[in-house]
Amino acid sequence: MGVANSSFINACYRRNTGQIPIWIMRQAGRYLPEYQEVRDKVSFQELCQSPKLIAKVAEQPIKRFDLDAAILFSDIMTMLEPMGIDVSFPDGGPKIANPISTIADVRRMTPINPVNDLSNVLDGIKEIKKILPDIPLIGFAGSPFTLACYLIEGQGSKTFNSAKKFLHQSPDVAEELFDFLAEEIASYLRTQIEAGAEVVQLFESWGGILSHDDFAHWVIRPINKIFGQLSDLKIPRILFVNNVAPYFDLINELDNEVIGIDYRTRLNQAMTALPNKSVQGNLDPTVLFGTPEHVREKTLKILDSLESYDRLIFNLGHGILPETPLESVRVLVETVHNYRN
Repeated sequence: MGVANSSFINACYRRNTGQIPIWIMRQAGRYLPEYQEVRDKVSFQELCQSPKLIAKVAEQPIKRFDLDAAILFSDIMTMLEPMGIDVSFPDGGPKIANPISTIADVRRMTPINPVNDLSNVLDGIKEIKKILPDIPLIGFAGSPFTLACYLIEGQGSKTFNSAKKFLHQSPDVAEELFDFLAEEIASYLRTQIEAGAEVVQLFESWGGILSHDDFAHWVIRPINKIFGQLSDLKIPRILFVNNVAPYFDLINELDNEVIGIDYRTRLNQAMTALPNKSVQGNLDPTVLFGTPEHVREKTLKILDSLESYDRLIFNLGHGILPETPLESVRVLVETVHNYRN
């Protein structure tokens, strides 16, 4: 069949007439015992720097489950390090030793040359395609706003109030930062595609904390710039927004193909609100801690609520959680695949 005619790629373009495709956010990771075996030997940062290990852990969920797409194993913070940002990954999330607070801080950030500065990531993509040539591969990056949240706050936060205040206290500095990040993200995603990724996804993990007007300015505007710079490559572009529902009117006008839907929103409502998009989502990851029968019931409830499946990519409504039972994942994948047969 080939990647170009796969159910996943066809669904991205709203033309899938076959089996409903499924992949799982964070599918290469902590819930898999084979991933833990790798991590027992290397740190997270060492893993992200090894093309062979990147490919190995990207392949693991594909070998275990009949998933329809692979995703690059990396981190949204990886591209910040060659910019001169001191990033570490202690327990509890990323830490930045030199956060952004002034225009001088922004101008000290170094533009990256992904081919040189992020060659391990790009070589990882090439290694994945060697072992998974017929499986669509998703490359990814963090959105400008999500990266800015960490750059300004210096670490994770439940509210990112410092980052939100920064947009209003120092709008000129924020504008320069976001313009810089948009250019760098577009360049990074382009090189991922050139290395072999057939799809790219932007993670807007924190944009859902913004007002409607701020979302339009600080999320939609720079993301449209990024996607616009990739439009000539003719590949599907996915945007996942955590807490997307308040912004459907803005999202529907984006220059991209697929919108990832978080678990807070009914998927049938999202498909109605986004008639121009393929839709990805959106089972609550905690459902997978129920019995197999419960997982099947909740999955079927979502599927039964829909009127169209040609533009559906099934997924979780956020990343899969550690300790998720493997049997639940198997039941989820089988239920989705069997639904349209």
